[in-house]
Formats: sequence, C-alpha cells, structure tokens
Amino acid sequence: MEVIRATEEFQRAGAYYVRIQAMARQHHIPLREEFDAVDGPGCRYIVILDEGFPVATCRWFETGEGTVEIGRVVVLPEYRGRRLGVLVMDEAEKWIRECGYHKIELSSRVEVTGLYEKLGYRYNTAFEAHSGTFECVYMEKLL
Repeated sequence: MEVIRATEEFQRAGAYYVRIQAMARQHHIPLREEFDAVDGPGCRYIVILDEGFPVATCRWFETGEGTVEIGRVVVLPEYRGRRLGVLVMDEAEKWIRECGYHKIELSSRVEVTGLYEKLGYRYNTAFEAHSGTFECVYMEKLL
C-alpha cells in the first residue's frame, strides 16, 4: 500500500473514484451531493493506492484561522477492516500539522465514531453536525 498526497489531477481523480464507488453508488448519493463546493483547488486529498489502484481517501480544507475540516474518509468495501481509514487520517493529520494548523473538525457518521475516538477526537455537542443521508455528530481534535 502506498499513501500519497494527491497534488496532481490524476491523483485527485483517484480520490473521486473511491468516493463514487464506495459512497455515491453504494448509498445511492447523487454526485451533486457527494461533490460539493469544497471540492476543487482549495481542497487537499490523501489517497491510498494498492498496486497503483486507489482504494481509500479523505479530504481536508481550511475552515478558519488555524482550523481545518477533514471529511469524506472513504475506503472501498473490499478493503475495509484493514485500518486504511486510520492510515488516511494519520497522513492527513501529519500534513495538517506541517501546514501549521492546530484544530481539526469533522462530522462523523454515528456508526463510525469509534474510529475517530481512538484517534483522539472528542464530541462537541455545541455544534450541529451535517445531516442528510447519514446521522452524524460533530467531533474535533486539538493538535
């Protein structure tokens, strides 16, 4: 497995592929909802490759002074259970620290909050999480 920071368009296409296959198709999410105004030049992506083929991803972007949001943490169904979600999160956090940010926010689907708790994220009930296709909660971590 190779973990990359997707800085070129073909690499970002790998992130989009994973999201289309593992979220849009699997959960019947329209592409207009899966890909929002955040996707694009100001967004950064992590992609995990298995023999050059994209199998997991996440994105992050600045939301305010010193703060970023991580989202769209996605692993292809056949690769789940291999800790690839942890790998993309670890690489995203490393990149975020290198860029000088000190707080990470995220909205987690309720059924996967355990992953984020193990990585040091805590619930913040003062904020509403995004809701739509999934029931979500707001979580954050100080670096």
